[in-house]
Amino acid sequence: MMKKTVITLLNTFVIMLALIPALQATPEKNGFDLKDSLIPSHKVLHGGPSKDGIPSIDQPKFIAADQATFLNDNDRVIGIEINNHYRAYPIKILNWHEIVNDQIDDQPFVVTYCPLCGTGVVYHAKINGKPLKFGVSGLLYNSDVLLYDRQTQSLWSQILSKAITGQHKGTLLEIIASAHTRWGEWKKQHPKTQVLSTETGHNRRYNRSPYGDYNQNRVTYFPVDAQSKRYHPKERVLGLTIKGIHKAYPFKELALRKTRVINDLIAGQPLKIHVDVANREGRITDPEGNIIPTINSFWFAWYAFHPDTQVYKGK
Repeated sequence: MMKKTVITLLNTFVIMLALIPALQATPEKNGFDLKDSLIPSHKVLHGGPSKDGIPSIDQPKFIAADQATFLNDNDRVIGIEINNHYRAYPIKILNWHEIVNDQIDDQPFVVTYCPLCGTGVVYHAKINGKPLKFGVSGLLYNSDVLLYDRQTQSLWSQILSKAITGQHKGTLLEIIASAHTRWGEWKKQHPKTQVLSTETGHNRRYNRSPYGDYNQNRVTYFPVDAQSKRYHPKERVLGLTIKGIHKAYPFKELALRKTRVINDLIAGQPLKIHVDVANREGRITDPEGNIIPTINSFWFAWYAFHPDTQVYKGK
């Protein structure tokens, strides 16, 4: 009798062990299902706010350049041109919202900004012909914001420009060329630009950064996969990827050349780097003058995602 009871208990234990994977809860953070994520779920971190705790701007209002009295010439903006329409999105506002869902003519796009990585990236907001609206998930990977689209709840990595979960997992967003520069320079080049208004529908102190002197100090708030002490963590770089090869152009190095156009070669492709060192801005073109998408970011952020990156040397 005792032997039969022991066998029964052992069989029950084996069955319970077999059921454990099925009983385990699906990895979930801030309400997002991380099962089968392209990024290990333990590397997706809570940034602090809940889902939509940082509210996106979904009905942006714009004013003329001469009405943007809340901006100083040294304030940074993300500037875009679509169909001869120029718009500027002040970092003062993006610090508090991180995402602006916008549209020019029949072209929807999303302006994204991660204050922790200093990255401002603009994307076409259509996948397979269907427009998407984006929000702030409250989650981070490598200290970088994870967006989500409201249609499918897929999570997207800003710096990777890729969905890491959900229906769109593995899909890439197409980058729209933008300028990450100072307001004075953008206004001088495009005096008829529209400017995102502080009338966002939210009560925020847009003249005060919630991040203090973060852009200048050496502090990073969250762990990252890889670190390098080669430059100050917040040194600005232009990051470029061609045929799987990553390269960083630190403005500290670009300044040594004392020229506004620099020739380079990556993966056999000749490039021209158009440099505006004073405003920590630049663009990269191919021999035909076509702009190649780049990401203007802090050094630590680019390196965290691309530890195998090549680095341009000014000397």
